[in-house]
Amino acid sequence: MTRLHVRDPGALTLVEDLGRPGLAALGVGAAGAMDRAALALANRLLGNPQGAAGLEVLLGGLRIASDDVVWIAYTGAWGRVAIDGVPVEPHTATPLAPDAELAFGPAEHGIRYCLAVRGGVAVEPVLGSRSRDTLAGIGPPPLAAGDALPVGAQPAERIPPADVVPVDPPPSGPVELFVRPGPRRDWFRAEAWERLLGEGWTVSPRSDRTGVRLEGGVLERTRAGELPSEGMLPGAIQVSPDGTPTVLAADAPVTGGYPVIAVVTNAALDRLAQLRPGQRVRLRPASGRP
Repeated sequence: MTRLHVRDPGALTLVEDLGRPGLAALGVGAAGAMDRAALALANRLLGNPQGAAGLEVLLGGLRIASDDVVWIAYTGAWGRVAIDGVPVEPHTATPLAPDAELAFGPAEHGIRYCLAVRGGVAVEPVLGSRSRDTLAGIGPPPLAAGDALPVGAQPAERIPPADVVPVDPPPSGPVELFVRPGPRRDWFRAEAWERLLGEGWTVSPRSDRTGVRLEGGVLERTRAGELPSEGMLPGAIQVSPDGTPTVLAADAPVTGGYPVIAVVTNAALDRLAQLRPGQRVRLRPASGRP
């Protein structure tokens, strides 16, 4: 079996597929790739099934090699990516020769690279998924130097000779996220809803796969105290007692006690994956978006 050999895992590199949905009643979140569209695109470029497991590389720094010829593609964040010093284009199926080193430089646009390999990363699944859930500690651990990752069997689909792919990197300027009213909007003053949608927010460095914290204003409540725990899902915007909103992300808990003022639309969730600390965010009413 072909294996990928990790020489340097970088800041944080995780195995992720499309997650393990449907287990919330058991207390298990879906997890999966933060940027689902990026993973699906990388797999499509290689002829893989859409949900084949790949690697999510935070910030960069990953150095990896293979003991046999494999095809790779990276999407998501953009930065300097090279094979033995020769630049590799994003959104492009590229062969990786045996013992050649694939190296990811610092992400210059976005924050999470997605690396796919033809055949997928075939680590042992846990509860039906190969994804790491960083909150629950479920799934394969973060990559470490010296790890050897098995590559799955060649898929039936050939590598497509051409594809329609995005040509622009993730935006570095302000990003719009579309939202719908949440189940606890009535816990907040009318001015809080206007402030949520009217003010620009800034992504906090205190953000991760569990949630993206937004700074720049205080959302005042009409009620004191906290809720009993109730169901949560990625995209829910919880407001902590200090009035700060946090958008729950891929590794969100399945329950929580902070009131949810709004929910980011499913279509906008992937944008959370590429938001950088200090980047500006505007929240807009969804107006019919899914």
